[in-house]
Amino acid sequence: MKELLGQQRLEDSKMFEGLFQPMHLLLILIVALLVFGPKNLPAIGKGLGESIRGFKKALDDEEPNSPEVVRKKEGEKESDRKMID
Repeated sequence: MKELLGQQRLEDSKMFEGLFQPMHLLLILIVALLVFGPKNLPAIGKGLGESIRGFKKALDDEEPNSPEVVRKKEGEKESDRKMID
């Protein structure tokens, strides 16, 4: 059974092996150019880049005073108290 799972993982990794080859990226760029046009493509790229940067920043910068963080810290304190008792 364990050998079958290992073989399945190997086959899954081969599926994505050559996903972003230069010819594939060139084809994607040509299709995007045809669909959106040369005037809109830079604006779309800029918006996509800004949204990815904003998402990464939101994941990295967790505000210490946000309600979620405060609740999380309070929950940790309560669980620590229960373990002591």
